[in-house]
Amino acid sequence: MRKGAISRDGVFKAMGEYDELGRDRFLSEYGYKPATGYLLLHEGRTYDSKAIAGVAHKFDQGRALRPDELIGGRSHAARWLARLGFLIRSSRSPDWTRDEIILACELAMANGWKRLEFDDPRVIQLSALLQTMPIHPEELRNELFRNPNGVARKTVDITSRHPDYRGKPTNGNALDVAVMNDFLARPAEMTEVARRIRRGIASGDFQDLPLEVEEEDEYSAPEGRLLLRLHKSRERDKGLRKRKIDAVLRQGQQLACEACGFDFEQVYGNRGSGYIECHHVVPLHEAGEGRTKLSDLALICANCHRMIHRRAPWPTPKELKDVVQSRRNARKRIGIPSQLTDEANQPVVEPS
Repeated sequence: MRKGAISRDGVFKAMGEYDELGRDRFLSEYGYKPATGYLLLHEGRTYDSKAIAGVAHKFDQGRALRPDELIGGRSHAARWLARLGFLIRSSRSPDWTRDEIILACELAMANGWKRLEFDDPRVIQLSALLQTMPIHPEELRNELFRNPNGVARKTVDITSRHPDYRGKPTNGNALDVAVMNDFLARPAEMTEVARRIRRGIASGDFQDLPLEVEEEDEYSAPEGRLLLRLHKSRERDKGLRKRKIDAVLRQGQQLACEACGFDFEQVYGNRGSGYIECHHVVPLHEAGEGRTKLSDLALICANCHRMIHRRAPWPTPKELKDVVQSRRNARKRIGIPSQLTDEANQPVVEPS
């Protein structure tokens, strides 16, 4: 029998049975273990989210789901319940993201790479700021989420990995070290990154940006997720893209990728006419809050755009063009036909 949808009514019935039997008997009856990740909150009571979702299935679909049929985390049981309007909370705080560690590193550097205490006003201020960052969804935030104790502990994890630290390092993670090394190598640049993150949070610039977690996993940006999302939102501004294309055409130039020379219309005909992607060439830590100039934009194909964003540091279109041309020249020297373009750097298209 396949799995089906659950309803609010089914969830309430499952919670009623949970209250009647008690937690231990309810979990034992259906073979579930106590929740370690997510809890359902309702009228001051907490419930094991995975077990409730599984038993709700009985009232809606005729049978309870076995524990091995239902993933307990955010990707399944908790998501089902949240979509039905129930309040879900994580029993543990989520891992720190690069954006959050950037702000913690900035504070640690300002303190001479020495740890800070939980009652330090700067720690309390950073705690309040982190709690407003639009990165972690509500269901991942518990009552201890980024509280001053947690923020102070993060400064300990960072400063105990500093090259000048002589004690035993704490159990931080590799991302703490990576971000700290970015600050040690480029303090002015990373301080500006932190300033732009703070300003974006205060102004609300990040609030309505799409999460795009899966796509972000394929990209690398030392400046973190929030500035990357803002960067990509600017690239998708249809008005800016149209103005850039119009400016190129008015100058009598070809609408081709500035990195590899690919021309969508030559390859795809009318379907590709007028199409090309827009890349914001100004580095994230330098991109101001003012109006984007057309000179800040480059027109590139989808492949080159993804290659630019794939790994930090991002090459400019000119730098990527040099890589592409170097590869083409190398292939010619050993007698291998180019897979992309002919001598004129244009796609090879057979006459129709």
